[in-house]
Amino acid sequence: MDRSSDKQSRKDALRTLIVLPALAGALTLSSGIADAADNKAQFKYQDKPDAKTGHKCSQCGLFKPPHSCSLVTGTISPNGWCIAWQKKS
Repeated sequence: MDRSSDKQSRKDALRTLIVLPALAGALTLSSGIADAADNKAQFKYQDKPDAKTGHKCSQCGLFKPPHSCSLVTGTISPNGWCIAWQKKS
């Protein structure tokens, strides 16, 4: 009986049992990071003022000139708007 091929198959099986769940976890983690990096959809961000009120990011207390926001990630247009809009105090 050739035990070398038997050992090799156990080694492959163990590697598969360890590596596949680790890869699945890494893929899930990277997906979560990507979601956190772009939350514009979560806040329904748009590059134009609110159609009903005319509110826009440049009038919001969360807006950080020239193109940032305290809450919404990424580049923000001063003329944009999202559901987190707050009147400047």
